[in-house]
Amino acid sequence: MNGIPDLLNCHFLASTGLGPADACIAWAITRLQNDEEGDDQDVVLLASTNDLNEALERSKRILSKYADPSTLNPEYIAGKCIANLHPRYIHQDISINQLDQIFGTLYSKLDYPNWLVMLSRNCEYATDVPNFVEPFEQEFQYIADLWNRSSSLNEFLQTYDRKTSNSHDLSQA
Repeated sequence: MNGIPDLLNCHFLASTGLGPADACIAWAITRLQNDEEGDDQDVVLLASTNDLNEALERSKRILSKYADPSTLNPEYIAGKCIANLHPRYIHQDISINQLDQIFGTLYSKLDYPNWLVMLSRNCEYATDVPNFVEPFEQEFQYIADLWNRSSSLNEFLQTYDRKTSNSHDLSQA
């Protein structure tokens, strides 16, 4: 089924509190309007619900049927979301304060993964200390590039280098 990465992103953001659950409903409605549901009853039921908890459950059910299991890992989804946020930051469609909220939420919801330490920290510091903007942007570029090249969490973790992240610090900039 096409469009699963979009539903995966909507579901992840909604389940972490970073996005609206009705985005999942909108995804299903679009699929129905474009006659792309493939007679999947769960897509029909998702499109017709107005209960946000049910929307999350229906989305999860659709994802369990169609998504590659390796893409269902929350760290993988978060990494891909971060990679998608980078161009939005570059084009000034999202502020550093908004990113700080997103990264802080992801960092805690994902139980503090090592690869997210410097990005979350530098973003938080950059909201108050202008000199931290450059190290933050270096780390954001580094993490986004790695996630853009990775097709799994394992692949990302094999290429991620904590020493490179540590070099994106105020004393190194």
